[in-house]
Amino acid sequence: MKTTFFVPVLMLLVLSSCQSIRVASDYDKEANFTSYKTYAFLKKGIGQVEINDLDKKRILRSIENALITKGFSASENPDVLINIATDSRKNISVDQYPHGYYGFGYGWSPFYGAYYNNSVRSSTEGILYIDVIDASTKSLVWQGKGIGYLSQSSKERDARIQEFVTQIMEAYPPQVKANN
Repeated sequence: MKTTFFVPVLMLLVLSSCQSIRVASDYDKEANFTSYKTYAFLKKGIGQVEINDLDKKRILRSIENALITKGFSASENPDVLINIATDSRKNISVDQYPHGYYGFGYGWSPFYGAYYNNSVRSSTEGILYIDVIDASTKSLVWQGKGIGYLSQSSKERDARIQEFVTQIMEAYPPQVKANN
């Protein structure tokens, strides 16, 4: 009974771990994040990102929603500029499993062996960087990064990009502890 419950739970865990997004962020410890209230997108930088326009719109819309939720407002004279960058890397995995056995004897006999099948899978992992730049100094003050896989389905892609951005933006602004 316990085994039949354990196997589906294990499979669900494995499948969900394949779909997880790994996030990280870094920031300038000297920046005054409490002074940032307005934002604008860095059009020049975003224009150079080599992804399709639909995904660009999805990312920017998601960032805008996250910033508005945090109390920021768009401005022609912003406190911070938002830029994005993307990258990808190809992951290849090779699995080998026995397909059949030949010969006679057992175990370590020189006349006994197995036929192996190989399974080669490749997938592309996407990386999204979100940069927050101080508009007055033009210096990077915060960067968030998310790594994961995107779906080919446009409906699932919308939700997946939203999930990417939401998880990355959870760390912005950083919770800087005041010095006593």
